[in-house]
Amino acid sequence: MDQSPRLVSVATALPPHRLDQHDTLAAARAVFGPRMRDFDRLAPVFANTGIESRHAVMPMEWYLEPRGWPERTAAFRDGALALLEEAAGKALARAGMRPQDVDAIVCASTTGIATPSLEAMLLERMGFRPETMRVPLFGFGCAGGVLGLGLAGMLARAVPGMTVLFLVVELCTLACRTGEATPTNVVASALFADGAAAAVVRAGGGSGPRLIASGEHTWPDTRDVMGWRVEDDGFGVIFSQDIPDLIRTRLGPVVERFLDGQGVARGDLAGLVCHPGGAKVLHALEEVLAPVSDGLEDAWAVLRDCGNMSAASVMFVLERRIAGGAKGPHLMSALGPGFTAALALLEL
Repeated sequence: MDQSPRLVSVATALPPHRLDQHDTLAAARAVFGPRMRDFDRLAPVFANTGIESRHAVMPMEWYLEPRGWPERTAAFRDGALALLEEAAGKALARAGMRPQDVDAIVCASTTGIATPSLEAMLLERMGFRPETMRVPLFGFGCAGGVLGLGLAGMLARAVPGMTVLFLVVELCTLACRTGEATPTNVVASALFADGAAAAVVRAGGGSGPRLIASGEHTWPDTRDVMGWRVEDDGFGVIFSQDIPDLIRTRLGPVVERFLDGQGVARGDLAGLVCHPGGAKVLHALEEVLAPVSDGLEDAWAVLRDCGNMSAASVMFVLERRIAGGAKGPHLMSALGPGFTAALALLEL
């Protein structure tokens, strides 16, 4: 019997507040413009991101006032739990399962802090069994969707018949800080969005896309490329302008080694499931992963309609690929703090 983990179902969830990119630019201009001489030089980033709208756990007005750790943490806890409950409920319903059927929960999130962790708070809230195994993941950033799904697959493969629920939620908008009028904060306000996703993973037969393999590669001397600074009023985002160039110069050989390890040539791939970190990132991926391009249109669509939701974004792309009837071997990829490439090979 084939023991490959299978994605029995995938589901996503968005928060209620929709942010139009034109309105967000106007708000950013009002907040940052009076304190930045070069705001007009940075303003085109709002159009150049490829984003038309995003969703947030709080209304626009909330982000325009100073907020500290207590308020941001409360917003993270409440918003993340609501989104996870929605995504998990959808995924379980699509799989024909109940919370009591879940044996383990892997939950990835890097945009807030919760102790007890989020999946612990969901146990009674959704009716999971008290003995459900919990695996909270923090620090993977944008790579968390791929690495967390890979870990869920490893657990399912290790115990055939185990039902693993993979959860990912990122509330990136809570890192938008108006106290500092810096280029990084302007770019963050143009990119960041909120969302959640869930997948039911099982091994030992059944239907659904197969998770064939997963892997990661962390480049030396790149810890300052992406991450968080802990500031007085919340997380301060770190992302280097060199990320697209790093993709172009370093990602190709890593992808080739990963595929070679699975006996798969790039020409064997039917498509891609890529994290849409931004327009420049997607353009770099187009170059590195050519001639394979099927699936990039789904990444562009998620970026356009949902913005950069960090680790959750790639699961939105995966959901679109499955719903659109895509078949065959697909490379799933994302890049996160470390600086780390997260990769997975799926058979849709």
